[in-house]
Amino acid sequence: MSKLERIATFCGQCNCGCPELWIDADATEEQRVVITDDFGQRIQMSLAQLHALVSDVKDGALDALLATTPS
Repeated sequence: MSKLERIATFCGQCNCGCPELWIDADATEEQRVVITDDFGQRIQMSLAQLHALVSDVKDGALDALLATTPS
């Protein structure tokens, strides 16, 4: 069984099972980062992939999508 350490909860304003970011210290390097959603699904990626994702978001890769999505 893996040991997950919660890093962040996204939303957290409700009790719906908000998406969360975890680190799995027991996973391989390629699967160390775990993101769970409120439907019980999860994705796993490396820290390098998370870094690339965050950099892309900071650089505006999702700006057009978010501008058309109602809050």
